[in-house]
Amino acid sequence: MVDLAPRAEDALAELPAEGRQEIMETIAAALVQPESWPPPGGGGGALWFGPRSWVAFTAYLDAIEVYDLGWVG
Repeated sequence: MVDLAPRAEDALAELPAEGRQEIMETIAAALVQPESWPPPGGGGGALWFGPRSWVAFTAYLDAIEVYDLGWVG
């Protein structure tokens, strides 16, 4: 499961379609590799990079929360 913090939702909404697509692919890549997540509980963070994007997230037992993201278009 993925949750987007309000700040990340706002940033995603401002991107062009190409940027939104890449961000969603970057999130999906991070989501399927839980061994790369920080320890569960929301105290730590991790970065995951796409070709021209990045997402910052924290982890819980069965989900990640994306709290920041970016795309270089």
